[in-house]
Amino acid sequence: MSAPGHRVIDIPEGLDPTEVCGVDDACLRALEDVFTDIEIWARSGRITIDGAPVGVGIAADIVSEMIAEARKGAPLSAQAVREAAEILNPTAKAAEAVAGLGQWEVLRARGNVIRAKTAGQKAYCDAIDANSVIFGIGPAGTGKTYMAMAKAVGALMSGQVTRIILTRPAVEAGESLGFLPGSLTDKIDPYLRPLYDALRDMVDPADLANLMESGAIEVAPLAYMRGRTLNDAFIVLDEAQNTTIQQMKMFLTRLGFRSTMVVTGDISQIDLPGSQTSGLNHVRRVLDGVEGIAMCYLTSADVVRNELVGRIIDAYENYEARRERVNAYQRRSARPRRIR
Repeated sequence: MSAPGHRVIDIPEGLDPTEVCGVDDACLRALEDVFTDIEIWARSGRITIDGAPVGVGIAADIVSEMIAEARKGAPLSAQAVREAAEILNPTAKAAEAVAGLGQWEVLRARGNVIRAKTAGQKAYCDAIDANSVIFGIGPAGTGKTYMAMAKAVGALMSGQVTRIILTRPAVEAGESLGFLPGSLTDKIDPYLRPLYDALRDMVDPADLANLMESGAIEVAPLAYMRGRTLNDAFIVLDEAQNTTIQQMKMFLTRLGFRSTMVVTGDISQIDLPGSQTSGLNHVRRVLDGVEGIAMCYLTSADVVRNELVGRIIDAYENYEARRERVNAYQRRSARPRRIR
């Protein structure tokens, strides 16, 4: 039995150590970056971990998960290893902390494994599993649309639904797309491009073409949802901050039987013309606490792009908060004083 603070893990015969450790042991270096009180190296088909007992225990469990994934043919990247290590709470029992690591998988598609990469994304995906209508609200780069797309593709592949419906408000065209040339898909393509990009990551191009031709995957502008009842479907409304109050109500009341709706948006990027109220902002107050509806809020901590994106988001939020305080002070100062 290994002594505390020291673990040796054998790499199974026939498994390329690079599939576990990464090129130039990048995955092992990622663990050392997070757990600064451990040392880890691979030699002669073995991975050795030394250091503080808690860090060694958690790192050993992560290495075991890395080996399991490599044996399935889906080795983890150094970035995924780093994110998993950062997520795990070092004050918790290692076995309990790592038990959920494999459950963070959202979809296996096109030889890739798509996982929730932050605790916020994991909670968001769990909410999608548990509710009929889910709101994913957060800044750019938090994966709110990508995770929704992965859950939609998974539901279609598993037979939980018979079709995926993707929609987005075309604010720039005022929902009047008739003047644009081409078919309906051609007209709305610029507005739905992020959804197409996500689909192409998850579905083989030939299969995607067949699914769209058969209607199993449908893309349509929000205006085309009116008058429909959407049964046996996984429906994703993206960029929902650019819906009006009436559009949001219209969309939500399209929900049929055995369907799931995911509504995503960033309330800091509202592009509605004039003084129109965002339907996403309004619905947060209207539907808060309604059974079967989940409000999931992602933050800069859930950003999975360049880490600078998170700092940019925080800087904008801090600036807006300071500006609001100044405006509030100016409004108070401008009030006429009562003469006694």
